[in-house]
This record gives sequence, C-alpha cells and structure tokens, in this order.
Amino acid sequence: MTKLARSTTIISAFFGVLILSGTSHAQTRPPIVEQLAKTYGLDSYGQVEAIRYTWNRQAHGLNISRSWVWEPKTNKISYEGKDKDGKPVKLTYVRSQLSIQPDIVKNEIDPDFNDDNYDLLLPFHVYWDTSATATDKGKHKLPLGSGSAELLEVKYPNEGGYTPGDTYEIYIGEGNRIVQFVYHEDGKKPITGASRWTDYKKAGPLLIPMEHRGIVAGKPFRLFFSDVAVKLTGSDNWIKAE
Repeated sequence: MTKLARSTTIISAFFGVLILSGTSHAQTRPPIVEQLAKTYGLDSYGQVEAIRYTWNRQAHGLNISRSWVWEPKTNKISYEGKDKDGKPVKLTYVRSQLSIQPDIVKNEIDPDFNDDNYDLLLPFHVYWDTSATATDKGKHKLPLGSGSAELLEVKYPNEGGYTPGDTYEIYIGEGNRIVQFVYHEDGKKPITGASRWTDYKKAGPLLIPMEHRGIVAGKPFRLFFSDVAVKLTGSDNWIKAE
C-alpha cells in the first residue's frame, strides 16, 4: 500500500489508547471488524509500550527499507532510513508536536510512518477508523489464485487524509486471518494493488503477517517486515516476533 487514506480524526485515535468500546463499534459496524482486530491482539494492545519493526519493499527494481520504533502512549517515533534523495536519516520526534517539526518530518517521514504502520497493523486501523464505511460482503472468490474467503470492504470518506476515497478489500480466511488484500486508490477500478498476506508470527500479544506479496500497478512486488518486536508495560525487554 502507498499513501493510504487517513483522516486527521483517525490519526489522533491511532496514536492514542483505544477510544471506543467494543459495544459502540458493534452497534454501527459489522461484527467481523471487531473479530478481526481481536484476532490480531486488540484486547492486549493496551499492554504495548513500544513496537519496533523494519518495513521492506521490493518493487520496480527498487529495494526500500525504513526502520521504526513507535511508542503508542507517548506518540514518540524514532526513524532510521533515507530521505527522498537517498541520504541517510536518523531522527526522533513526538507526533503531537508535528507542527513544529522540519519539513522532512511533516512531508516525508510522518506520511511514510502512517503508511508502513497500516501495513503492519491494518486490522487495528480498520477498527479505529470509524469514519470509514465497513461492509461485510460475505464469501467471495479470491482475487489471486483459487479459493474463496470472507470479504470485508472498507471505504474511506472523500475528504481528509493523504488520498481521500480509498477502498480496501480485505479477504479473511480461517481463524479470522487476512489472506489477501486489494487496494483501490481513490476508489478507482481496476485495482491499484493486490497481495497475499503470509508468514504469520506473534510478537508478544500481536499477530503480524510478515510478508505481503503480489502485484502493484501491474507489476510484481514484495513487502516484508524484519526485526519486529514489542516491549510491554513494566518490562525493558523486547519480545521478538516468532
């Protein structure tokens, strides 16, 4: 996924503790939204003090890596990677103070963080993103290969965020795990990208699909995570994904 839709309201929710109860969500959204988030560790999310991961993407002959440490309760983000010109960058910022950060943080690094975190923790974001319309479409044929799965369609509003109007098609298989994902930028057809989500591992209480492999803009791509670990409340130790 690249430059996915995020409203300012959603970003605020994303960087805080859970803002709505399960009952509130259940009244307005299909049950599969909460069920999916719970499968990925929603009930234990409040125990997470920090998440560490490196986002890696291989596509169109390019290899890109970005390393993050995110502390959800303080909105503190540490980044290590490169700027748009390929120069090494290493910095730390607090997202609640984004307005006073340099342009590279506001225009490059923070949008990349949002994108990469959606790739890592999509079920949580779908649960938190109450401005988006979520619809359980029932069983549908998988877009890649054979077979079928439960289709959850998520449509974002036409205003707000980096690219308003995006649509996600989330295919959910056995055990409420995402098996495939389709992305329509600005809600357009044909699809912008489609991928299989595989290599599931646990990092503390969080379930992480470590590899997304498929097509984007008609060409093959591979997105994968490395050095994934979490730090829980009351501990200084990192729990690695395994």
